Amino acid sequence: MKCADCGWSMSYAERQYKTCSTGFFNCTQFRKLGKVGGRCSAHYIRYDTLYAYVLARLQDWIYQAHSDEKQLLSKLLKSSDKEAAKAHKKQSAELSKAEKRKAEVDRLFVKLYEDWSSGHITEYNFKMLSQKYQAEQQELVEKIDKLKSELATEKQTTADAEKWIALIKQYSDPTELTAEMLNTLIEKIVVHEATKDSNGTRTQEIEYFTDS
Repeated sequence: MKCADCGWSMSYAERQYKTCSTGFFNCTQFRKLGKVGGRCSAHYIRYDTLYAYVLARLQDWIYQAHSDEKQLLSKLLKSSDKEAAKAHKKQSAELSKAEKRKAEVDRLFVKLYEDWSSGHITEYNFKMLSQKYQAEQQELVEKIDKLKSELATEKQTTADAEKWIALIKQYSDPTELTAEMLNTLIEKIVVHEATKDSNGTRTQEIEYFTDS
């Protein structure tokens, strides 16, 4: 369970009422850091809502796998293409931002050296800022390398999808979720913050990633 906004895990909790309790998942970062220290919101999803949704999706996949395997394979590959395009766009934006900041830090480092050599700043401040810039440079280099590697990696192939269909065909019309089923078929679930329209209708996007 991952938060779509910050990428942290969604953790389980219960809210007590007079006659009952309700289970739900919300962002771990928000729970630990709150609005001030974190960069996420208090968005959540109820356990029973998520359970019903995931069970319905798995039931639908299992039915399709048994009734029309070729059609399901085509859907999975098309869905994978959309997910890959979305991830590619996000990673490309992050890479551009990191490269821009890296160039900026490099310029700041050069300017810092010039200020130190001309006596405009003290030795102490030069060393302190040098360490800060060097640490950020290293972080940015690692982030840039990681993003470039991710962009160059093919995340979903026909073989992956065929393997996943073979796994899901092992099940037949499940009426409840089990840990074994979830661990076998689903890699992760990403929960977005709910939104409300002008009529007060609440909608919430949930992304699921197959374990293939």
